[in-house]
Amino acid sequence: MNWRLASRLSVITFAVLVVIVVLIWQHNLAVVGAPPSAVSNSGVSFAGLQGTDLGGTPAPNFSLSDQNGQSISLAQFRGKPVIVTFLYTHCPDQCPLTAEKLHQAMLALGSQAQQIGVIAISTDPKGDTLQNVQTFSTLHRMQNYWHYLMGSQQQLSPVWQNYNIYVQPAQATAVNHSLGIYIIDQQGRERAYFDDTFTPTQIITDIQTLLKA
Repeated sequence: MNWRLASRLSVITFAVLVVIVVLIWQHNLAVVGAPPSAVSNSGVSFAGLQGTDLGGTPAPNFSLSDQNGQSISLAQFRGKPVIVTFLYTHCPDQCPLTAEKLHQAMLALGSQAQQIGVIAISTDPKGDTLQNVQTFSTLHRMQNYWHYLMGSQQQLSPVWQNYNIYVQPAQATAVNHSLGIYIIDQQGRERAYFDDTFTPTQIITDIQTLLKA
């Protein structure tokens, strides 16, 4: 009788241990298996971001002058989500389209547009004069929404390199350059990347997700 009781107790004890091990394993799997895009380095959830996940790499800082003659740096926007893109004012196709889509996104965001930073960085040091940038910003109704940053070749080249933007020197009136939009979070980390096929809705979704974090 004592032997049978001891045997049964051993089986029950073993079963309980198995259950505990399974529960611990499942918990660890849930934590370790979480996709990198869902959790930031600070533990803040960013599930649902559109675009290519950039994993929270610190965004390189820069400091250039905008269309109002003000010195603007990325660091000064700490605490706000930031949109960073690369354009030139004489572009015949994608740059104006990018500006229009950003304008649509700003209108849809309404008052939330004042809670973010929008930065356009020139890819044409010679053609993007102060007058041209102001005209371009007004034409696309972004004058009050973004900072269009200009500079010399020497000033702009390091920024292009840091953000993996290819820029071929201007030939005639055309400048060949890669297009891209970076979404940067409140802690200055790169969160998502879009190419020129992005939609205003994708930008709105990402900005609102970051604002809720």
